Amino acid sequence: MGTEIILLAVGLALVLIGAEMLVEHASRIARHWGVSEFVIGATVVAFGTSAPEMVVSFIAALEGNSDMAAGNVIGSNILNAALILGLSALLAPIVVSRENRRRDIPLHLLATGLLVLIGTRFRLLGTGQDLLGRFAGLLFLALFAWYLYISFHAKEPSSEETKHGEGPSVTKSYLLLVLGLVALIAGGRLFVDEASALAHHIGLSDKFIAITVLAAGTSLPELATSCVAATKGKTGLALGNVIGSNITNILLVLGGAALIHPLDMQNIAAGDYLALMACALFIPLAAVGKKHSIGRLGGLLLLAIEAAYMIYLFKTL
Repeated sequence: MGTEIILLAVGLALVLIGAEMLVEHASRIARHWGVSEFVIGATVVAFGTSAPEMVVSFIAALEGNSDMAAGNVIGSNILNAALILGLSALLAPIVVSRENRRRDIPLHLLATGLLVLIGTRFRLLGTGQDLLGRFAGLLFLALFAWYLYISFHAKEPSSEETKHGEGPSVTKSYLLLVLGLVALIAGGRLFVDEASALAHHIGLSDKFIAITVLAAGTSLPELATSCVAATKGKTGLALGNVIGSNITNILLVLGGAALIHPLDMQNIAAGDYLALMACALFIPLAAVGKKHSIGRLGGLLLLAIEAAYMIYLFKTL
């Protein structure tokens, strides 16, 4: 068991190092090609911080481990919206822009609602087996492509955001980006294997480990990015990272995983879906008002959702 924990930590370290390298150097490359800071935050950074979830869920799908693939995304999204956004709002009020209200938040709700609807459709009818199949995977991936399209057409880059020659050369950034991807893949494989072994060793289900330990580990990039952004007053980046990561997790990560291997959603409980929808609905409700921001009270309520969900998980072990 001691060896499993050490290897789990090594896998997590590789995933986090790889994600950091991917975000940093993908951002440098994006700036070199004249992509705006706004688009980088909404797409490249969100994709980079979701890369650990993607690697873990894709590997789990290849191995036919639906609980790990789906549980990782659902747990990460709840943790992103409740814990990470809640902590960020405690550090500084999260301003919700007009673009967030018009585009990002509705798509976040749509993606979450589709996942809940497809994941529970046969359960609600009382017939059949709940699967996230390849057709649903293709639908999710098509929606993700549309999200990328509208994001990249949202704003034009400013001259300050497209400076060349800052930091490492573009060639070096390409090399380090590839090394980051290698670290992500290797670390993700090691992390999934050891998380599964540890779950079986101590008698816990794959779903529980995926929704708690695995989700927390793969959400560390979002936690660091959003909290640092909030302390620097860049609350739009903090919100965009959380919403963008959640959209990416559902549409790209789960969509791609379902395309690799249809995901059995039977072990995802009603309480998991309820917590997921509560977080998605809370963000627009909290931003209602003249200031259009999520303040410290909203942050505390989000943290309360996360605490209630953790209590629920431990009670249903």
